This record gives sequence, structure tokens and C-alpha cells, in this order.
Amino acid sequence: MKKSFVCILFMLLVFSAACSNSSAKIAYEFTSISRGNLERTVSSSGTINPVSTVKILPMMSGKVENIYVDYNDSVKKGTLLAELNTDTLKLKRDQQRASVSKARAAHELQLINYRNQLALAEKNLISEYELKTSKTTLDGQAADLAVAEANLSVIETEINQYAYIISPIDGIVLDRRINIGDTVVDSSSNNSSTIFTLAENLTEMQIEASIGELDVVAIQKGQSVRFSLESLPRRSFFGEVETLRMVPVVSNNVVSYTVIIKVDNLDGSLLPGMTCAVDFIVESREDVLVVSNAALRYQPTNLSDEKINEMVFFAGLKNMDEEQQKAAIEERAALQAQSGQNQNTGSGISGLLGGQNMRQMGAPRTGGRLGGAGGGQQRQDQRRGSGSVVMRNLWYFDDEGKLAVMQVRTGISSGSFTEIYGIEDIEGKDVILREKI
Repeated sequence: MKKSFVCILFMLLVFSAACSNSSAKIAYEFTSISRGNLERTVSSSGTINPVSTVKILPMMSGKVENIYVDYNDSVKKGTLLAELNTDTLKLKRDQQRASVSKARAAHELQLINYRNQLALAEKNLISEYELKTSKTTLDGQAADLAVAEANLSVIETEINQYAYIISPIDGIVLDRRINIGDTVVDSSSNNSSTIFTLAENLTEMQIEASIGELDVVAIQKGQSVRFSLESLPRRSFFGEVETLRMVPVVSNNVVSYTVIIKVDNLDGSLLPGMTCAVDFIVESREDVLVVSNAALRYQPTNLSDEKINEMVFFAGLKNMDEEQQKAAIEERAALQAQSGQNQNTGSGISGLLGGQNMRQMGAPRTGGRLGGAGGGQQRQDQRRGSGSVVMRNLWYFDDEGKLAVMQVRTGISSGSFTEIYGIEDIEGKDVILREKI
């Protein structure tokens, strides 16, 4: 059995040495493996708004006589914002005062009449019906007086309170929808509209961003957010996820959710209504080896699939200890014998090693260049939070100028660059980015 294994290994090594590189006539673009910082982000867009706004509607109808504030003015609670004309109300007040006097006089006269009727009733000089009629008339007169006084109070309130539109909060005037001479309609009417909009505080703002259902699982409260504005392209702003609204928004059969992001605006650079590009920082790495994603996707066009798979197979063997190498070679030989194919077969272990998950074929747990003594790399994988190890291929030219391939583990990706690890002393190494056309 040992002799057979040695023969198989010798044949594979001979084949590897015999693999020719017909890449001399192809021009390549290269990139270097370097160190840097990476972030995995979820991108979106959003709108900047004040945290709290108050819309003010008029409490009575009338013509605008004076306006005391304008856009962007700071106001305190109780500040007079505008005043409505009260000339007509004052005439109504005089008229209503007369109605109150008339009702009071009628009530007082009926009160005297009732007292007289009550005295006569005690002497049995009038019937009970006449007394009851007098009492009912008195109650009616009292009700008329109360209604007249209430109507007068309404007019007095409109003149002394509702005609003066005041600020209910400390804040800033964001919007003014009235001018002197305009006629406004009280808030109880369907035709009424907002006349002032106040923001409570512009030093603290919020972003309302829309996140698709596929990315929303990566969003959580307290998560760091980076955003930018088209008006300030060279500046980055930062915020924090405050809440994720659970109510879905469905548009054209696309489900999304609204995320509220809390941001500071101490210098006043952020204005209400601005749109921004938002990046939710899901995961980050500092001072790690990175390589262009294009290099990880590259595959030689001048080699057959069989040769590529063979080269990837040998590259994978370098990442295993002796026991795993033996198991891989025996499995490969068994697959080839079973299928009746020669050593150029691109199936079996070759296919598995062509960028597939190493855990599926028994990646090293201890020892070897990937495993590290005592399983150190496995602990590193656990710290990285990866449930599996993904192997990718990087193509380069060795010291003899021949095309070669190495397999590396990959971590997070920023979309343009990907973290790699698992092989030592590769910082600064040139790998093939693409073939020049």
C-alpha cells in the first residue's frame, strides 16, 4: 500500500513538472497584495430631517394683519409669530355684550316674577301649575343668559388668544406659509393648512433611510453609519442607527424598511431635506492583507480546464499536512480509477480544490500552513466569525517565470478588495489582475 501511494505521488509530481506554461505571448496586468483596512457595508440613500417638528395651524379664521418672524428665526416658547385682524370680532363682541345684557335683564325680571308667584302659592292664591310655569320660564331665562355669556367668552378668547399666533416650543422657523393680508381658515375646517413649521433643534438631526429586505438583517441599533452629501463631496459624516421601523414599505413588489439614523449637526452643515448616500458599517478589519477582487476572479485563458484543475490541486496540497495530503491523493486516485479517466481529469478533488469550501473535503484542523500549530488558525477563524473557510485562487509567476497558483483564505470584502490570509510572507507579492486585450 505504501509503495502504491509513493508511485501515485511520484506520477503526480512528474505531471506537475511537465505542465508547460504557454503564457509567454500573453500580456498581463498585475496587482500587489498589500495591507490596509476593509469594511463590509450596506449602502442606501436617505433624507435628512429634524428630529422633531411642529406644524402650527390657525385656531380661528381671519385676515393676517402682522407677521413678526421669518424663515430661520430662532423663537422661544410663547413668542408672538403673527397676528390676525380682530376688527370684526370686536364688533361681534359689542353685539354679544348687548345680548348678554338683554338676557340678564330678562332673567332678573323673571326672577322677581317667580318670587312673587312663590309667595302667592304659599297663601294658596295661585295653582301649582302657575308656579311651575313661572319656574320653568325662570330656568329658560337663566339658560339664555348662560348661552349669551358663553358666546361672549368665545369672542373674547378669539380676540385675546386665537388672534395672536404664538410659538408652542423653543425652536427655529423652518417654513412660513402666510403673508400680510392673507386670509386663513381655522383648524377645524377641511380647508385649513399649516401656516408655520418649527423645528425644535437643528443641532441634532436624523436620516430616514430605506433598506431592502435582503440587507435589513445586517442592521441593528447602535450600528455605526457613514454618509456623504453631494454638496460636500470631500467630507464624510458619521451617525448611529437609532431605530429600525418594523412596518414594511412595499413598492412595485419590493419590500423595504425605514431606518432612523441619529446624527449631530453642531456646525449646521446639514440642512433639512438634504439627500445623502449612506453606508451602514456591518464589519471592519484593520491592518490586514488585501487584494483586488478582480485578481481573485482571474483564471488563465491559455490553459485547459484539466491543467487548471491539476495546478489548483497541487496548490491545495501545499495547504495540508501529510495525512491530509495522503487522503486527498488516494481519494483522487480512487475517483480516477472508478471513472476510468487519466490524470488530466478535472473532476473529483480537483474540482473541490478549484475554489470550493475546504471543509467539505476535510481541511486541516491542526498542523499544516493553514491550520497552524495547535489549531491557531482555527481559533482565528472563530474570532472572524466565519462559519466556513472559503479558498480562492491567486495566479502569479514563480521564480522561474512559470505560471503558478496559490490558494488563500478570504475574509470580508468591500466590493473592490477582499481580505486574504492563511499564507505567510506574501505581502507585496505581485499577482495577475487580468489579461491585457
